Amino acid sequence: MQYALLIYGSGDGWEQLSQEEREKQMHEYMALGERPETRGGADLGELSSSTTVRVNDGETLTTDGPFAETKEYLGGFYLVECANIDEAIEFASKIPAARNGGAIEVRPVVEH
Repeated sequence: MQYALLIYGSGDGWEQLSQEEREKQMHEYMALGERPETRGGADLGELSSSTTVRVNDGETLTTDGPFAETKEYLGGFYLVECANIDEAIEFASKIPAARNGGAIEVRPVVEH
């Protein structure tokens, strides 16, 4: 089964790391992306470059920034193929953000 591992954080944990620790963790992120169960993923751009889109009565409305004002934001994701949620949680526990004050949301992907 596929799971989306949604990586949330405020950026504070990353900002407090030394350059050496940032480089080490970037290598960890890259290694996770190369694991056999990884099907995809992305590091998402800065919040300042995001746009929220809504359609109301046929009119497309855009707002600069994310949909919700929140301290934590979606910073990236992995799409993984795991036998069960326990395996997906084990993978999620290896994501550096989980130990830097962030959180990883594990969600099953519904296949249609």
